[in-house]
Amino acid sequence: MLKRALCAVLPALFAAAALAAGAAGKSTFVLRADRVFDGVNMHTGWAVRVEGDRIAAVGPAAGISAAGAKVIDFNGSTLMPGLVEGHSHILLHPYNETPWDDQVSREGLAYRAARAVNHLRATLMAGFTTTRDLGTEGAGYADVELKQAVEEGIIPGPRVLASTRAIVATGSYGPKRFALEWRVPKGAEEADGNDIIRVVRDQMGHGADWVKIYADYGHPTFTLAELKAGVEAAHSSGVPVSAHASTPEGMKRAALAGVDTIEHGSNGTLEVFRLMRERNVALCPTLAAGEAIAGYAGWKKGRDPEPGRIKAERASFQAALESGVTILSGSDVGVFAHGDNAREIELMVEYGMPKLAALKSATSVAGHLLHMQIGELKPGMLADIIAVGGDPLSDITALRRVSFVMKGGTVYKQ
Repeated sequence: MLKRALCAVLPALFAAAALAAGAAGKSTFVLRADRVFDGVNMHTGWAVRVEGDRIAAVGPAAGISAAGAKVIDFNGSTLMPGLVEGHSHILLHPYNETPWDDQVSREGLAYRAARAVNHLRATLMAGFTTTRDLGTEGAGYADVELKQAVEEGIIPGPRVLASTRAIVATGSYGPKRFALEWRVPKGAEEADGNDIIRVVRDQMGHGADWVKIYADYGHPTFTLAELKAGVEAAHSSGVPVSAHASTPEGMKRAALAGVDTIEHGSNGTLEVFRLMRERNVALCPTLAAGEAIAGYAGWKKGRDPEPGRIKAERASFQAALESGVTILSGSDVGVFAHGDNAREIELMVEYGMPKLAALKSATSVAGHLLHMQIGELKPGMLADIIAVGGDPLSDITALRRVSFVMKGGTVYKQ
């Protein structure tokens, strides 16, 4: 019995160890497929040569040397850059499993970190090789340590950009619904006035790659002066800033303060999106989270009329498209299941974004906005490459058919 049990378990353990080994799998590859999307345009008859952790050559297959390389052909597939998740919460899991308040106040840090290991693996296997994590929601600086575990090959996962605790105005954030005389730990770090400068610096000192500030939470919270102080403190150290903002006034203040991206923007107007475009502030729309939350409340998509929230998000996103504001694909995954990240790209297309623009928002546009050498298949870029079944320019759901994942020259799925 013991021998049979070991025979059943050992292959899975060895597979997990191979995934965690990371850099040990790097070598030279030539990858060929029916189509190659380089992050900007789609090509046929192309190939990609990878040497170590970088792309060495891309172009017509006849001109790509296969010398010393392992050649892999992906028939019926498209090669493309690893996808980018622009807005994640790796320490959260779907709210229909456990409400947000209970995750933050009743689930311990070790328990949440253990879940997050699975979340990271699911994200990578879904073809998302980079994720920007915008707040640990009460889990302190765990995203920084999970990032470290990925980088050291302890666990498999995407590249993680961490923002640690996120910053909220005092009294504005949850968990709530406790006796008023109690001081309950919050899902983000509180700050006010000039103290926001100290908090920004402290979070950067704890490893924040991005600073996240809540410009509103149901209504505007921080003043324009407070937001400007926080943004200036981060930018002076070369750290970009994202702002949670859904109200027109909150979005306006965030844009005027000089943030780099605005998250959600679900009640944005054409006027405020034009302001964002003028000031080079990108939008990360998180449409998938809105639909997930509506579903948890009982809405059945395709059967029931759209709730007011969904109608507002659809109208806001279409105004964003009309304005020409830069759009970064980001889903707020954690509200719904990790690994289902492609849901956001599908919804952007459903809400009116051309397929090519949607693909760029999760590849080349994302690489530019995140200041990373990712998102494009061209010499010198990091070898983050995936293969999907079919042609995503014909059928965007092809992004769900991921058969191959390479991150930094290491194959994690084949």
